[in-house]
Amino acid sequence: MSNIREQIKKLPDSPGVYFFKDEKGTILYIGKATSLRDRVRSYFSADIMATRGPLIAQMLELATRVDYEKTDSVLEALILEAELIRKFKPNHNTDLKDDKSFNFVVVTKDEFPRVLLVRERILHASDYLYFFGPFTNGQQLKEAMKIVRKIFPYRDTCMPHSGKECFNAQIGLCPGVCAGKISKKEYARIIRNIVLFFRGKKKNLVSKLMREMKAFAKAEEFEKASEHKKTLFALSHIHDVSLLKRENIYGDLIGARIKNTRIECYDIAHLSGTDTVGAMSVVENGEANKSQYRKFKIKSEGPNDTKHLSEVLERRLAHNEWPMPNIIAVDGGIAQVNAMKNILIKYGIVIPVVGVVKDEHHRAKMIIGDRESARVHEKDILLADQEAHRFAIGYHKYLRGKI
Repeated sequence: MSNIREQIKKLPDSPGVYFFKDEKGTILYIGKATSLRDRVRSYFSADIMATRGPLIAQMLELATRVDYEKTDSVLEALILEAELIRKFKPNHNTDLKDDKSFNFVVVTKDEFPRVLLVRERILHASDYLYFFGPFTNGQQLKEAMKIVRKIFPYRDTCMPHSGKECFNAQIGLCPGVCAGKISKKEYARIIRNIVLFFRGKKKNLVSKLMREMKAFAKAEEFEKASEHKKTLFALSHIHDVSLLKRENIYGDLIGARIKNTRIECYDIAHLSGTDTVGAMSVVENGEANKSQYRKFKIKSEGPNDTKHLSEVLERRLAHNEWPMPNIIAVDGGIAQVNAMKNILIKYGIVIPVVGVVKDEHHRAKMIIGDRESARVHEKDILLADQEAHRFAIGYHKYLRGKI
């Protein structure tokens, strides 16, 4: 154990996959991390039994060393983790899943293959052209696929050559298989790119795209060359729109209270659309961190809280130097929650969002949105909301010259 503690000091503060091994070099457990150093260090807290469960505690008793493999992004760490779990099948990974039903990404054998998510219990490998997994967290995988699909648009449910663009094609998530906008050969190229990415062969993929881009440019097919250039840019900047920039609420055991939790809450204050301001409060580990509060003078006009909240969150996300939250809360209902989700989707960031709904006396009535976050962190969310409202009102009054 002391040997591992020494190794932790040498771990990088970057995304990747870590391996706990026993004295024979057998891999006991594989995990992914936003920060390899912070994630592995978290296993050696005094309350490991309560936070991670008996199986992880047992694994740590057997472990004598920890190795790692760095990745350029959390998304790639998620994919590499699944590939390595499939390859090595560590006992302490598979035992953590009670229902033994992991999630897989599959590519169908259709003329224009579909890319789908399936559960292990209904997976028949021979039915598919390719399959990747297991992925141990279904919700996290769904969010990751949103990022992948922005880089490599693919078909899931639409019918080829139906003559009408599906909704996903209209928003750039399907290459237009439905409307006949892409040939079978061109679409097969996209599928090959997805396969390379899920096999962890990013370097090969980048080299392939570079060759194709140069060939298109030489042939004066500048539109196709430009598309490849955009894809290459997206691949090289995954770390800017990564799945998470800090460990999120989904850990080894969903439902456990996360240590080092940062909750950011947002609220808007105005008087009939004038002197509109936004405020951000921060609650870390159950306590308000007022030094991290931020205020925003709204630039857009009119009494539109959802529009103003979107502006505030976009401006906040521009500050890469600020720590990213584990949970985002907003003072408001479903419209406000959806506004925040849409901005996160736009930037490819996956963070649970909750909303604090008030009664006619402006008292908290319920928390909507991500149920697990609301259940585990209710007290902290309500504190963050109370602070955001107080801070927003205070700044609004200041601008109006009332204080």
